[in-house]
Amino acid sequence: MSQLRRVLGLGVLAGALGAIAPAAQAADVTVTRTVFGVPHIKAESFRGIGYGYGRSVAEDNICTLAEMYVTVNGERSKFFGPDASYSVGGNGTAPNNLNSDFYFQRVKDRKTVEKLIAVPPPVGPREEVADGLQGYVDGYNDWLASVGGSAGVPDPTCRGKAWVRPITVLDAYRRVHQLSILASEGAAIDGIGGAQPPGAKSTTGASAADRVSALPPQALDEALSGLGSNAYALGRDATQDGHGLLYGNPHFPWTGSERFYQSHITIPGVVDVTGGSLLGVPIVLIGATKGVAWSHTVSTARRFVPYEVALLPGQPEWYWNSGKFQRMKRENVTVQVRTASGALESRTRTLYSTKHGSITTSITGLKIFPWTPLTAVALYDGNGENFGRMINTFFGMNEAQSVADVDRNLRKFTGMPWVNTIAADTAGNAYYADIGNVPGVSNQKYNACLGLLGRITDAAQRLPVFDGSKDSCLPSSDADSVVPGILGPSKLPSLQRTDWVANMNDSYWLSNPAKPLEGYPRIVGDERKARTLRTRIGIKQVQDRLAGTDGLAGKGFNLDNVRDVAMGNRVYSAELWRDALVKGCSRASCKVLAKWNLRNDLDEPGAVLWQRFATRLVSFSPIPLPTPLSPYTKGFDVKDPVNTPSGLLQASPIVVGALNDAEADMKKAGLPLDATLRTAQTVTRQGQVIPIHGGPHSTGIFNVFTPVWDAAKGYTDIVSGGSYIQAVHLKPGCPELRTIVTYGQSTNPESPYYADQTKLLSNKQWNTLPFCGDDVAAQAIKTDNWGVPGT
Repeated sequence: MSQLRRVLGLGVLAGALGAIAPAAQAADVTVTRTVFGVPHIKAESFRGIGYGYGRSVAEDNICTLAEMYVTVNGERSKFFGPDASYSVGGNGTAPNNLNSDFYFQRVKDRKTVEKLIAVPPPVGPREEVADGLQGYVDGYNDWLASVGGSAGVPDPTCRGKAWVRPITVLDAYRRVHQLSILASEGAAIDGIGGAQPPGAKSTTGASAADRVSALPPQALDEALSGLGSNAYALGRDATQDGHGLLYGNPHFPWTGSERFYQSHITIPGVVDVTGGSLLGVPIVLIGATKGVAWSHTVSTARRFVPYEVALLPGQPEWYWNSGKFQRMKRENVTVQVRTASGALESRTRTLYSTKHGSITTSITGLKIFPWTPLTAVALYDGNGENFGRMINTFFGMNEAQSVADVDRNLRKFTGMPWVNTIAADTAGNAYYADIGNVPGVSNQKYNACLGLLGRITDAAQRLPVFDGSKDSCLPSSDADSVVPGILGPSKLPSLQRTDWVANMNDSYWLSNPAKPLEGYPRIVGDERKARTLRTRIGIKQVQDRLAGTDGLAGKGFNLDNVRDVAMGNRVYSAELWRDALVKGCSRASCKVLAKWNLRNDLDEPGAVLWQRFATRLVSFSPIPLPTPLSPYTKGFDVKDPVNTPSGLLQASPIVVGALNDAEADMKKAGLPLDATLRTAQTVTRQGQVIPIHGGPHSTGIFNVFTPVWDAAKGYTDIVSGGSYIQAVHLKPGCPELRTIVTYGQSTNPESPYYADQTKLLSNKQWNTLPFCGDDVAAQAIKTDNWGVPGT
């Protein structure tokens, strides 16, 4: 395809180019809905696939999608006012509308997306991706037209709203770009959009070093914890029949645009893949083909690097670099704002950047980088120009049929934006990799470029802040780097085995404790350090199942018991601490906990009380050493990383304080000490109260759901946690799948698919998802056929 045709095919300035587009012709697409509203989309082209996906996802999620496109177009202040904020799922931020608009309008002014999609592959999108996105836009718009536009939208949330409108291909690409920066610049939108130089008499309060020092340990990772996940890849030595098994459970927000949507995509002889994708992306991001299944977990690799720059006294827009003062780049950005009277007015703000990146005052909602008369912080975003390689990488996953295919795909594009990859195949291979887009920072560069602030942020948060005066501190390249400024795949960790690999959001180090991965750049993650309670229970569950010591029948994994293990709701903090806590304790709370079975199932008295105690204790003391600020009696031992630290110092003031606070929490919420999750950890959907098992990751539970604690009522909602959950048995011929979309396929509260799978989750039931043709036909509840505009 010529460069001109590529750009035309991508639909840049689609409306203006429509007059010169080739005459349309029909291409058929069939969408068969099976139980729980899963669309099985079959077409002869990627444009047809995109069309069927666009119609389906718009029907189910139009309000969330339409608001998402308002955001990436920098128009939130125009429709929702400048003063409100919105939650960005998973990165700990809630940007102000006006700051967000200035940020995304600058992306538009710079023509960032237009420039990136005009670049040939592998840096720019593949032709098939371009065709799929064009079809997606056509399908979205045709569905909207079929209901009579905004006025006919079935979801009352946005019916008749002016911001529900047709989209362009450029809108679709802007959404993809937004996802690529979600855990980098996307976590600093408020700080970038709102950063302004200090006045002559400015007083900025605490310094950056003081602000970072005041944060609790791991605050940055906690802010990103809304984006988490668990995944097991089980190979032939760990399964009962010798074929691969995959269990994947991304912990993502239950509301907003970072929800998963499940689909099955088939072009006969070309692609046959099923799984979940984030809204607005008509490609399976986590799923299975006939030969391989994969999932992703959020990586510890930092995809961004802050740079501290020294400023010219009295001239805060001038910074010291390469032996001289240089002026920051100034970009005037104008957006439309709806005033209190309802009228629209233009507002202009200047945004600033250095050669390193955008000036920011915050990251992940933490306001730790004040722009003072003497210093400022600029953010290098390693994912800023990655979205083409990112979407090509995910597209390649849709074509893969083996672990070897997955590995080749990851190395070819090095485009994974902020996730690890875990995969298993029919031959019984298990695979882990953190091969993606990581800034090119060797350990030598890392250590040489940390200034005083950087040493403080690195020690406290594993957040390097580099010296912005030296160009030698900018990211560099390796011999095998796909593009300049990133680590080559040979410098990134991966592991293939025939027994198992796993990741629960700690670094690559203990993907399998039998083969620790070591010697990789620090920017990718830590090594030989204590693992989280969730990582440790995740590993122990596998070890116990293989040994046959977990109370289930036999040894090894199959499709049934991998789900039993994953939703067994073992609470590792309780396994470590409960007995020591209640020993010799005569308090009523101790008597309740002594009888508890150490699992967060719905009807277990003591589960809620322990959850309050453990949440309080972990928030007091994340330190894995026996100190006055730690509950442990035995510290971390690198030779026994799965089982240490351990023990509980019962008389520790923080232990006693946590139990006192837990009792007070229960009393204030009107809950008895022996309250169960069935009554005290619920969500309300369509007027029905639905109890949710599992619990927060900090307590050491594998089956993660992050509940909202209402001090007067208890746990009353879920903000994030298990989302698109899949268990896949890769038997030859036709894989067996069990899935749950925990919040349902639809955001429309009047849809039958709004909360049906939340009830499924509550009962630990699963959707037996059909994959092969006859099985799909047997489950069909609705089939639609459409002619698709094509070229």
